[in-house]
Amino acid sequence: MWFQQDGATCHTARATIDLLKDTFGDRLISRFGPVNGPPRSCDLTPLDYFLWGYVKSVVYEDKPQTLDHLEDNIRRVIADIRPQMLENVIEN
Repeated sequence: MWFQQDGATCHTARATIDLLKDTFGDRLISRFGPVNGPPRSCDLTPLDYFLWGYVKSVVYEDKPQTLDHLEDNIRRVIADIRPQMLENVIEN
């Protein structure tokens, strides 16, 4: 599995980059990773047009009232995403 960082400067702290490198190794697409993504790319990725909106809509369905509930929802939604769903997104 690859990880593509969105490039927001708030996500590029050294500790964050180190964690991503440890987790994904050479499968990290980031300004500070082994595979550089194009800066200010106008290309939309599945992260832009699918993932964030999908995750947000499902995470907030039951209106989490605590941070723990919100975190649990995020983990559940991400864990429930199957390769077939992502393949369908990429193909369309």
